Amino acid sequence: MKGPAAVTQADFIEEQMLLLGAGAAVMNQLADPGVGVGVAEHSTTLYRPVDRLRTTLAYVYMMTLGTEEEQAMISRMVNGAHKPVVASGRYNAFDPELQLWVAATLVKNGLDLYQRVFGLLDEASKQRIYEDGQIFGTALQVQQEQWPETYDGFLAYWDEATAQLTPDPLVQAFALQLLDSSNLPVHMRPLMALQSLMTRGLIEPRVREVLNLSWRRREQFLFDAFWVVFPPVYRLVPRPLRTLGARLVVRDTRKRFKKHRRVI
Repeated sequence: MKGPAAVTQADFIEEQMLLLGAGAAVMNQLADPGVGVGVAEHSTTLYRPVDRLRTTLAYVYMMTLGTEEEQAMISRMVNGAHKPVVASGRYNAFDPELQLWVAATLVKNGLDLYQRVFGLLDEASKQRIYEDGQIFGTALQVQQEQWPETYDGFLAYWDEATAQLTPDPLVQAFALQLLDSSNLPVHMRPLMALQSLMTRGLIEPRVREVLNLSWRRREQFLFDAFWVVFPPVYRLVPRPLRTLGARLVVRDTRKRFKKHRRVI
């Protein structure tokens, strides 16, 4: 199946099915120990996971759907939040190479998910969405020239970066904690089980190896079955419903801007 030729960044980012890949994006980021150690030592995700998801979505959606003024505001807020983040002398949140990797995980994971659900994009659409997604890094300290010029070049960068990932015990322990549902209310555990399956299934074997995450034959079967059933069902949902969550986050973020409440 071939998807529509004219896919915009807004189409790509508003689809709620992308949340299935949120955990995979995080794991890809953690797999680089330069990022992973900083997150493990400074992140509040384990203590306020819903709020951390909100702040991440606020950044992603506003960088894509917001005005230039709103983009500048949220960029300043992220930079302010990054100032105290230096981990064990190995991580600096202002390191442009690490920021490039984080932004790259958003671009790669999102494009892969979109095509799982809606079918293959043509090369022009991939290139356009790739270029639009570069704002996730260039809005911070990443320079435009750090991004490979073409989408194919980006894939080569991805393969090289993935091959160079190295394990870190602190990061491995943190990754396992993120996927642990034992402290969740009973009614939320099935949802966490699905998120854990998607998270481990969507990352590459090399990333699972680096993070010491298990992956059994039964899980591969369930993962494959999900991706047979889910896409056609999801496509039947009216688009206004599929994109409602993104619009609500944008509305909430704009209210926070207006009332000078914390966004990031």
